[in-house]
Amino acid sequence: MTGSDIPSSFRLAYVPGVTPTKWVRVWRERLPDTPLELVQATAADAPGLLADGGADAGLVRLPVDRDVLAAIPLYTETTVVVIPKDHVATAAEEVSLAELADEIVLHPLDDVLDWETLPGRPAVERPATTADAIELVAAGVGVLLVPQSLARLHHRKDLTYRPVPETPESRVALSWPQADEAPDLVEEFIGIVRGRTVNSTRGRAATPQRPTAKAKEKTKGKRAGAGGGQGGGARHKPAAGRKPSSGGRAGGQSGKRGKPRGR
Repeated sequence: MTGSDIPSSFRLAYVPGVTPTKWVRVWRERLPDTPLELVQATAADAPGLLADGGADAGLVRLPVDRDVLAAIPLYTETTVVVIPKDHVATAAEEVSLAELADEIVLHPLDDVLDWETLPGRPAVERPATTADAIELVAAGVGVLLVPQSLARLHHRKDLTYRPVPETPESRVALSWPQADEAPDLVEEFIGIVRGRTVNSTRGRAATPQRPTAKAKEKTKGKRAGAGGGQGGGARHKPAAGRKPSSGGRAGGQSGKRGKPRGR
């Protein structure tokens, strides 16, 4: 196998809470010869990873520097409060910020929510990570506000969560290094994320083209000509040469047209 025969790969970064499974599955069905490598990155590190070429594209949390990275927003997550299962707030379907005013609200260093004013009462120290903050919630130290996907990621049997309206929300986007045009494989993944079909006119650079009806007819004609030993031009020679009267057309039709000439 030569170097040109080796299929290129596609590296996709993703941040905690984002699940690329369904898109990866479509990629592997659609481009089985192009490996997709998943690269885990923290929300803070993902933009730098993309800018430095550590991945071809990434599922990241906005904002990103648009002078460095292109981005297509995909969805916005609901913000929830993570609380113990015996917390009084579990009686409600959702919790307001006002109801958290007297709570110690943990603010981990890797928080992905853009707060103008932190709600509740601050903890003595900020937890290093969201995972650390979850442990503190389970210990009864305080509560934690996070995107819903992170609450699910760090699920514990002794904890639950409730939506909190009117809070900052986290937006997830597909991002890649800025360029005049997205690279072919990035365009392929954009098409998958946006739900384009395999026959779409965009995002098909790495997908083998299906032969058109015209191409199929041309191929069929060449095969028919090859069967007569004359290649692709054999279809035209009988008409041009007109050698024996029976050679112009096949079957009994050519015999009938020859008799009047004999008279």
